[in-house]
Amino acid sequence: MKTVKIKLFKDDEKYSGDVFACLNGKSYLIQRGVEVEVPYPLAAIIERSAQADIQTYKNLNNLMQKYKRGI
Repeated sequence: MKTVKIKLFKDDEKYSGDVFACLNGKSYLIQRGVEVEVPYPLAAIIERSAQADIQTYKNLNNLMQKYKRGI
């Protein structure tokens, strides 16, 4: 299976812990802030998850702005 290198964002708060992921019954514990090599399908899943998090943040922010304006 093709592998790719990824490096997950790390900070000192919410994004500080390792990330657990599973693909086809195989488990991975990915350390944040360190470049690691993972199977391409796993990297794609992680990327889609990150994009979903970004979209969720945008949606929540939009709803909060509407609430503040009384809409």
